[in-house]
Amino acid sequence: MNGLWIVDADYATWIAEVKQRYRSAQVKAAVRVNVEKMLFNWQLGRDLVQKKAEERWGAGVVEQVSLDLKREFPNADGFSAPNLWFMKKWYLFYSSYESKQKLYQVGREIGEEKLQQVIGESQLIVKQNITKLHQVGREIGEEKLHQTGGEFPSAFALVPWRHHVEIITKCKTIEEAIFYIKKTIEQGLSRDALINCIKANLYEHQGKIANNFAEHLPALQSSLVQEVLKENYDFGFATVEHELYNEAELEDSLTKNVTDLLLEMGTGFAFIGRQKEIVVGGRTRKIDLLFYHIRLRCYIVCELKAKPFEPEFAGKLNYYVNAVDELLKTDDDNPTIGLLVCSDLNKTDVQWSFKGIGTPMGVATYNNIKIKDALPSQEKLAERVQLLQKELQETKRLMDKI
Repeated sequence: MNGLWIVDADYATWIAEVKQRYRSAQVKAAVRVNVEKMLFNWQLGRDLVQKKAEERWGAGVVEQVSLDLKREFPNADGFSAPNLWFMKKWYLFYSSYESKQKLYQVGREIGEEKLQQVIGESQLIVKQNITKLHQVGREIGEEKLHQTGGEFPSAFALVPWRHHVEIITKCKTIEEAIFYIKKTIEQGLSRDALINCIKANLYEHQGKIANNFAEHLPALQSSLVQEVLKENYDFGFATVEHELYNEAELEDSLTKNVTDLLLEMGTGFAFIGRQKEIVVGGRTRKIDLLFYHIRLRCYIVCELKAKPFEPEFAGKLNYYVNAVDELLKTDDDNPTIGLLVCSDLNKTDVQWSFKGIGTPMGVATYNNIKIKDALPSQEKLAERVQLLQKELQETKRLMDKI
């Protein structure tokens, strides 16, 4: 076959364009399918509400609708009775005029300059595809808004159905739900990642970390950093030997579960290393944890303290941030961020400690560390199981006599 065709620059350019067009077509097809599915679910939920279906046709009407749809479309997914109830709840959750206006605003924001900055520029093809996805989403959303009388929020088109279910069942307010909708779209969160964000109460903690970012970073970068870093980290996946643990034991426990650690840190964190060695003036120093954040395009120096915040901690973190800027940071990287994670803090102490420091830093807390001594041994658990079995047998014997 090699003798039947010639590969030259024109062919390479053309085939690259064909591949890119196909990728674009895949994105458009996926978005259109999701738009149609979301619109159907929205309209069915709306019908159940507006037609007052239960009052009109009886309490079992949703189950009957489910049976009718499954009978007509046996190979289709999503027609279970619980799913239909979710559609109704979905519509009711966002049905107020104020809620819809907030959602329309989210739709208008998607794909604008700030979102493109959030997405990052490290992977050009991915960025181009996501940009196209948002463009298609807006176009389709506007079209469907027109067709449905302006009631279907276009932002919904970019969020999978099961994500919507998690959001409406776990969020208490419209503002919280919109936060997770935007987070899902901006970061492409999987369902598991979304559940972890909600479980960690990211809505309450994100953007509230004690910091000096506004003073030392451009406004957009400062805003993005505050969105990425949390006020509190849940280290419930880590176990230490006893209550009087030190930083080394805490660090060891966290890094034994790097996957869980990265999930808790958030989307975009890449783990560079533990006790990262830097040499300054012939002397070796070690950073507790060093990360690189893909979206922020910067190093994040993380120092751990198994005790409440003390002012001197800020000076040491400042030193490490400057060292990374001098030794590791390239011209393509944004300024290095310092993150101190301690057991507790006083915000006044933190603010005063930051005065005179020229590097961007934040201080957060952690909780939920498990103490191994507090956990029952296997032998104790076995004893408890045996005791419970005896109690159950005794209860059954007494019940049989009655």
